[in-house]
Amino acid sequence: MSNRAPPPTTPAALCAVAVMAKQSVAGEVKTRLVPPLSFAQAAAFNTACLLDVAGNLEVAAAGQAPIAPLVAYSPAGAERFFAELLPPQVGLLGPREASLGRSLFHAARDLLGRGYGAVCLLNADSPTLPTEFVVRAACRLAEPGERVVLGPAADGGYYLIGFKNFYPRLFEAIDWSTERVFRQTLARAAELGLESVVLPEWYDVDDGDGLALLGDELFGGGGRWRSGYAAPAVSGLLRDLAAANDGVRRLLRLSPR
Repeated sequence: MSNRAPPPTTPAALCAVAVMAKQSVAGEVKTRLVPPLSFAQAAAFNTACLLDVAGNLEVAAAGQAPIAPLVAYSPAGAERFFAELLPPQVGLLGPREASLGRSLFHAARDLLGRGYGAVCLLNADSPTLPTEFVVRAACRLAEPGERVVLGPAADGGYYLIGFKNFYPRLFEAIDWSTERVFRQTLARAAELGLESVVLPEWYDVDDGDGLALLGDELFGGGGRWRSGYAAPAVSGLLRDLAAANDGVRRLLRLSPR
């Protein structure tokens, strides 16, 4: 568990929004973006995503919703990387197990154990996720009554899950990293008798198709994905990569400088 202190506000009045994040190590993160990116470029993209998702949470917490921004990081021993990368107001939560399902399980249990009034677990793969989606999740969880808030991803998973109490069943018998995750999680919530609040769909950027969608949103017309967070770190990095990599430039449909 990290010793880095979370924001000083009374935890019970806050929704802890924790980004599930991996350290940017070449060859270990965003490997499905290779090619057109190199392993080093994919790691740099991961870092840019972390900066933008953390920045997005700062915007959401700035008077819009009672949010405590955190990063639930992996692997063990990566605390220094995140402490040096992220603003000091972003709390850190160390890992217990490596797999996605178990990481979510432990992050939920640990944060509620810290006394937060609610918890949202957020992916680090959607750098342009509209701030209003996070604000809406936190505000719905601040209302009386029990519920689960889910943000469905275009690939069948979810980009956000939120709740006020720990429900282990939400993480059981889930086919992680498949198109069935969101549907199965809804079924688990129904089994528990919980209201499910479904946010608008958004997309992940974990392969070439997702990168093309991101380029269209940031540099093109946006299509169905528009009005998202500006993602300045990702936007700047992609422009630099496109200037030096024809494959990236074509994928993003950017004109040569």
